[in-house]
Amino acid sequence: MAEPHSASAIPSSSAANAEASQADENAGASENLPRESRRVSITFGRTNLRMAGDSALVRDEKWSCLAVIFSFWFFVAVTMIMGVYGSMTVVLGPCSSIVLQPNPVFVQYVKVENLEGNPGLVLYGTYRYPPLDVVSTWRETLNTSIPYGADKEWKYYLNRGSEVNISYSVSSESSSIYLVIAEGADSLSMWLEDPTYPNTTLSWNVIHGTGMITQEIFRSSYYYVALGNLEDEVEVELNLTVRAFLHNTTNAFYKCAPTSSPCSLNIDFPHGNKAVLVSPAPQQNTSNDEWYVKLTYGPRWLTYIFGIGVLTLIMFWVFNFLNKLQCANDDRVGSRSEGTGPDRAPLLSRKDDDLSSWGSSYDSIPQDDEDLNFLTGGSTDGKFLADGETSNNTRRLCAICFDAPRDCFFLPCGHCVACFACGTRIAEAAGICPVCRRNMKKVRKIFTV
Repeated sequence: MAEPHSASAIPSSSAANAEASQADENAGASENLPRESRRVSITFGRTNLRMAGDSALVRDEKWSCLAVIFSFWFFVAVTMIMGVYGSMTVVLGPCSSIVLQPNPVFVQYVKVENLEGNPGLVLYGTYRYPPLDVVSTWRETLNTSIPYGADKEWKYYLNRGSEVNISYSVSSESSSIYLVIAEGADSLSMWLEDPTYPNTTLSWNVIHGTGMITQEIFRSSYYYVALGNLEDEVEVELNLTVRAFLHNTTNAFYKCAPTSSPCSLNIDFPHGNKAVLVSPAPQQNTSNDEWYVKLTYGPRWLTYIFGIGVLTLIMFWVFNFLNKLQCANDDRVGSRSEGTGPDRAPLLSRKDDDLSSWGSSYDSIPQDDEDLNFLTGGSTDGKFLADGETSNNTRRLCAICFDAPRDCFFLPCGHCVACFACGTRIAEAAGICPVCRRNMKKVRKIFTV
């Protein structure tokens, strides 16, 4: 009766043995390969998956980088066009000379427009910065009535080295009038409302009756002369005598009077040129000696287009460099981890197969009585458990399912810890004995009679 059962058990164990042998042959073949090819063959599939994900990630990062570049350069362009070189309105007093020297990289031309059409204003163009060596002295008389708590001011653009002499006459001896000479393009009222507002006061005097004040100018800038009244309304007469230094425009290559139409001066690239705006001396028969001028800077669009291209190339170069650096670092980490082995290893190392045990399946069965008793699930005196009979001893149950009795053993180690169904699954899945971690060659079923 044992022969048929034995014959039926041979094919299943032979299939397991064949699968195990094929796995060992594949493992042996891979071990015979060089280290580099073995590493590539093992990680090739993972590398493909990882590179597929990385390619999408790299593509997204490149688009993000490009969006950042466009946003940054757009902010720079708006700042330069609308802020630094945006349109502005300036006020020039009599006998003023102001030099405009925009950056030729960002500005292509300068446009000057006379808003009120007052005659006398002239725009010059020079290749070099014009020297400040022309001296002009002009005088102006200012008669004004200042109510209580009010102020009155006059703005001028004065160059370095100029000198201002002011003789005053106050109609009331008891009135308290303050006379201020300060640097700045804004008015005195703004400074009085907010004393922390930027203001450089050159002279602050409380005047009574008659007298004279002299002030020297140390920096080319806008200045204003202001009068303020702290008491009742009073009449004040000011006589201004200004010794002004003007820029020499003898060698100018361009001259235009923006009286009826605007004037435009092209800025050469890359050295650039200078624009000089000059107002005439005050006239005796004119009541208005102020010129309101609108300045417009034309952007050099080629600079902004070229700049965004250069920034894009630089950012892509930096991005590719960092990407290659990260890939090289990953390769070093991978080769270091391959040399040191995995972080987690089994407590019992896998033993080499004993070729001497590849013979009869009955030669490797333990010979001591205790192991025989353990294998067969009963005593060694010939009394065995019948099929389906369950013992109270849990050592006789399958250690995997705890349901069926232990009715198989593994070859070549001979351990008996599972039922035939569980043992077959272990052999097909892992091919390793769960007790000693040795490679499993066969699974033999134990038959009871």
